[in-house]
Amino acid sequence: MLAYLKEVIEKSQNGLISYADYIGMALYHPVDGYYMRDSEKIGRSGDFITSSNVSDIFGGIFSKWFARLVEVHGLVPAVCEIGGGNGRFAKAFIEEWKNHSNENLAYTIIEASPFHQKLQRETLDGFSGFSQAVGIDSIRQFKGLVFSNELFDALPVHVVENHQGTLMEAMVGIAGGRLYEKLVPLENAKIYSFLEDNGFALKEGQRIEVPLAMEEMVKAISIALDEGIVATVDYGYTTEEWMMPERRSGSLRGYKNHQMMDDILENPGTMDITSHIHFDALAKAGENNGLETLLKLRQDEFLLSAGILAELEEHYDPNPFSERSRRNRAIRSLVLPSGMSPSFHVLIQQKGRKLNSGSIFP
Repeated sequence: MLAYLKEVIEKSQNGLISYADYIGMALYHPVDGYYMRDSEKIGRSGDFITSSNVSDIFGGIFSKWFARLVEVHGLVPAVCEIGGGNGRFAKAFIEEWKNHSNENLAYTIIEASPFHQKLQRETLDGFSGFSQAVGIDSIRQFKGLVFSNELFDALPVHVVENHQGTLMEAMVGIAGGRLYEKLVPLENAKIYSFLEDNGFALKEGQRIEVPLAMEEMVKAISIALDEGIVATVDYGYTTEEWMMPERRSGSLRGYKNHQMMDDILENPGTMDITSHIHFDALAKAGENNGLETLLKLRQDEFLLSAGILAELEEHYDPNPFSERSRRNRAIRSLVLPSGMSPSFHVLIQQKGRKLNSGSIFP
């Protein structure tokens, strides 16, 4: 991977590439990119954990929630999941669907990684309504639910910093076989527009990630979606939260073997690279592309509103390793302040529908 990056950097203007270009290659290079490698990324044997891999309850609750929207509001019973990982969310969603709906469900996963495509086919073997596509661009006139969990935090970002009163972009170069960072005056007009449109006036020394790829993904989702709901689960901040002093260094980081890595330029292609998303900018990009925001809730608030506590089995069970005990612990971990959910949010948008925030929960 380093040899490939060296070739690209040396051929680039001034021998530098943006962080967005670097992250794109480190994560998505067809052979050596982190997400494209034939290795587990999610779960105990991987580098990070998602809510859908804490318990099948997560996928099951979203399934019940969407089944109600189909029944009550007439949404089309079809799901397009972008970035399905190992397929565990899809399996939980489909299995719960069989228990709560008589409607035939169509389930498409957008997945670029051949390794994950294979895992998904194995996990969902036997479900006739399952299909795969490599990119969202191949989907048109879709009706139903577009779902993603930790999609936007894995997209490439540019990095800018206010350095001595001048907006600079952090770029990546290579020397002596090692990657390094260099600040150069910001020239990218799209970055200037993003900062201005979203009300970012960086203070001296403040650094922030600029998610131009996020805006492109939102546009692609809107083009693909003819009518339905978009449910986005991710971690991130509002514009006001981004400007707090404790976030003046940005949020870009890597994860490897469940350990946070501060230097994402070290050993490219071997770690997950992530940054917190801009929720206000995400919602605004949606509005600009025909996606109306219905609501944004913390993940625990969403799960509670969707009825997760009804899944608790309160019968006494002295065996802490029983299926019932494990299930109850998983539910509590998804809603208690000490669990994962308070760090995550759920953004619900709609297109071509007339739902309101009060009608999407029982």
